[in-house]
Amino acid sequence: MSYKDIITIEPDKRGGKPCIRGLRITVYDVLEYLASGMTPEEILENFDYLTMEDIQACLSYAADRERHQLIINA
Repeated sequence: MSYKDIITIEPDKRGGKPCIRGLRITVYDVLEYLASGMTPEEILENFDYLTMEDIQACLSYAADRERHQLIINA
């Protein structure tokens, strides 16, 4: 499954930030948890509505954005 099937952007939700499945948790939130040292398993324990696929989608989304930034700045 592509991250495009999981990550949603709605102008009236969380200021238009990319969210997971229309929920109020953003890609940034998940990346911040991972960066702070939380494991994917700990995130799933704390947010029972998330799935491992959601976490993978956040990582894929971030990688794709980074790739596009490199192309734009080249």
